[in-house]
Amino acid sequence: MEARKQQIIEAFQFRHACKEFDSSKKISDADFQFILETGRLSPSSFGFEPWKFVVVQNPAVREKLLPFTWGASKQLPTASHFVVILSRTKTDMVADSDYIQNMLTNVKQFPEEIRAHFTNIYHKFLEVDFDLLGNERVMFEWAARQTYIALGNMMTAAAQIGIDSCPIEGFDKAKAEQVLREEGILQGNFGISCMAAFGYRVSEPRPKTRQSLEQVVQWVN
Repeated sequence: MEARKQQIIEAFQFRHACKEFDSSKKISDADFQFILETGRLSPSSFGFEPWKFVVVQNPAVREKLLPFTWGASKQLPTASHFVVILSRTKTDMVADSDYIQNMLTNVKQFPEEIRAHFTNIYHKFLEVDFDLLGNERVMFEWAARQTYIALGNMMTAAAQIGIDSCPIEGFDKAKAEQVLREEGILQGNFGISCMAAFGYRVSEPRPKTRQSLEQVVQWVN
């Protein structure tokens, strides 16, 4: 158990926001499928999985994204794998949407009476508990928060098998989405939540800096 804990901490020490990758080194198909699987298996609010992972390997599409992804100026051209993480919009995330009802019926396979009860609970959460329904962008950002759980798990899983990564928010959302729409990639009720690059570092990072545990943890006993 102690050895396993140490391995996990070492993976967190290994992981950093890699700014440039060795473009000659490629992640194996099996290793990247493993990374994607940790994203797929990640938790989300109510278990509604409001994400889609778009793996952009086409050089021409990467080139079109580059002018609008200033935070990935070195990662986008050099990463072995580049993922655009999409989040569902309000249209899909309201309680009576086709998407939510499909999740309850066909994915979770709830019987009708439980499905109706769950729908009511979820609607109350959106309308009252978190007050999300009145603002479409707020609703999108709430769904996008779920995708960051998957993002974190994917980066940690990658680090555990010696693969580098970088989370990316430095992009023009509207223009990047326009590129994906024009390429026929962004369809349906989705918007870009964040991006992530994966590969192998070209140089060693600076030492990791963090606040102490005492500065970020408060115990209420």
